[in-house]
Amino acid sequence: MLKLLPWRRSPHQTLTLLPNTSFPIIHPPFLYTSRFLTHFHSLSDDLHDPPFSPISKTLITPQTNSTNKNNKKKKITPNGSKKAQVFPLKSDLPFDFRYSYSEANPSVEPIAFREPPRFSPFGPGRLDRKWTGTCAPAEKGVDFAKVVEERNAVLGEPLAEEEADELVERYRHSDCSRQINLGNGGVTHNMIEDIHNHWKRAEAVRIKCLGVPTLDMDNVCFHLEDKSGGKVIYRHINILLLYRGRNYDPKKRPVIPLMLWKPYAPIYPKLVKNVADGLSFEETKEMRNRGLNAPPLMKLTRNGVYVNVVERMREAFETEEVVRLDCAYVFTSDCKKIGVKLRDLVPCVPILFKDDQIVLWRGKKDLEQHSSSSVEPTGLQAY
Repeated sequence: MLKLLPWRRSPHQTLTLLPNTSFPIIHPPFLYTSRFLTHFHSLSDDLHDPPFSPISKTLITPQTNSTNKNNKKKKITPNGSKKAQVFPLKSDLPFDFRYSYSEANPSVEPIAFREPPRFSPFGPGRLDRKWTGTCAPAEKGVDFAKVVEERNAVLGEPLAEEEADELVERYRHSDCSRQINLGNGGVTHNMIEDIHNHWKRAEAVRIKCLGVPTLDMDNVCFHLEDKSGGKVIYRHINILLLYRGRNYDPKKRPVIPLMLWKPYAPIYPKLVKNVADGLSFEETKEMRNRGLNAPPLMKLTRNGVYVNVVERMREAFETEEVVRLDCAYVFTSDCKKIGVKLRDLVPCVPILFKDDQIVLWRGKKDLEQHSSSSVEPTGLQAY
């Protein structure tokens, strides 16, 4: 850029028209020529000298010790403590760490894994528990009586009716800022950390449930109380209020290591058999055709509220042998989860998943015995 500057025309050039010529002759002024020579001389000294003066470095004045102490930033860990975390973390929680507590059944063993079990979702070397592919088991020899005693001490005395009504009126509305959305993953491990973060500044947290977990709200309430140590004080359809307790201290909250990514779901045994138990091949084929040609009992929506599906299924099986559910607007993976939950809750036998349709057979067992007996939620741990 510096080499091109001397060749630019000066704005103060004079034009002279000579006789017998039709074009003007340019005469550069003497002042411009002197400036050009001066500039060329400066360029010849150092061609790499930039056309601007370098910025002088600012001198850093030493500060006193008192100022340095005040300017130091305090490092705060995700758990709220000001001390730096030391890995591997050790947690005293008495249950096995899983990605989802309400949507997993520990009694069913997977037949294969989609990723090696050595890859822990908590990160390498960040947790003292070993990842087995489905969970990180707790240490053996846990005194469950002591755990129950500590949780009761945190909850304190039961809330009076006036106190409970005041909390419900404060947190039950849709514009509540202390809300956690519970989706198809159910009660996940990282959700427990979110609940304790809300409990720092609020006595209760509002939980809005949608999707597959709403088929069994009793199971959701159980795991929320069991894994967080709180108490469900309000339940309306799919809205829950989880109370932290009278003596809850945020500084003494349990250590909950976070999952850094969602682990791949393992491969479980096949849900639908080629021939249903108690039927022949021809009878199973006939049941499937009857179910596909029958009108749908319900049309399920994506991320909907399914709290009344189990009761509708039980009522339908009193008169019908085969029932069809229309899941055209539901994910394929959610259809399988719905079939598994209905198999355990109604109970019934899924015989077909085709074209976003679920066909269920009531089976040959007497449904009155199953409906009268209480169904235990899946994945429970007795304390």
